[in-house]
Amino acid sequence: MEKVNKLKKLFKDYNLDGYIVPKNDEFFSEYIPENKDRLKFISNFSGSYGFAVILKNKNYLFVDGRYTLQAKIQTKKLFNIVTIPNKFPSDILRKKRLNIGFDPKLHTQKSLKVFFNKTNCKLIPINQNLVDKLNIKKLNYKLKKFYVLPNQAVAQNYKFKVNKLINILNKKKIEFQFISSSENIAWLLNIRGQDSKFTPIPNAYLTLDINKKINLFCNLNKIKNSFKKKFKNIKFIDIKFTDLFLSTIKNKKILIDSSSCSIYFENIL
Repeated sequence: MEKVNKLKKLFKDYNLDGYIVPKNDEFFSEYIPENKDRLKFISNFSGSYGFAVILKNKNYLFVDGRYTLQAKIQTKKLFNIVTIPNKFPSDILRKKRLNIGFDPKLHTQKSLKVFFNKTNCKLIPINQNLVDKLNIKKLNYKLKKFYVLPNQAVAQNYKFKVNKLINILNKKKIEFQFISSSENIAWLLNIRGQDSKFTPIPNAYLTLDINKKINLFCNLNKIKNSFKKKFKNIKFIDIKFTDLFLSTIKNKKILIDSSSCSIYFENIL
């Protein structure tokens, strides 16, 4: 209860009536590191899917049918548990006119439209995550390196896949692609990582243009020299410069994935 009340005290600073806390982190994977599990921090709910809508006077936790009972037990009546698709946030908020904040790095246009489009509420992007302002516990994780799959484990090498992708871009007259899904990068480059306990995901972003210029944005401490040598035509850039790089892309037809490109990056592009 104390954490939720601390969050509500921040509403006044941002002229908010509520705030959305999703399960996912900025990579939109199903499983996330514990130090990025803001939903668990604020609600004690540990399931793999859900999001909270915390209002001044009420707290809602939206989950799917797998987690209805679990959510009730773990949140100890602090949240009203709502099962999707029986009800959506739009059903509860339809007649309300509220300012509801969200972190644009953790949401896509697509997801907000599905859940909040049929309301009179105003959704306000706030670049500073409000849950992080509550001093969410910083866990020290040992960084684990990205690695390349052996040739016998893949059907096509990454250069072949890149060429296929370039051909599609050319046919559609698209000049630039921003790949925001770690799973897609893992497939394209035949690489894996250890950024999740349950799936070998290499958290990263990738840009590609029709001239085959490829940039991989990641934590450079996860990249060995031997890894780099296998990708001599790829430029490795610190992930903190992703937004700065995207802001330099001008007057191009750009392809993004609406399921994994955050509102934050989409707005920059």
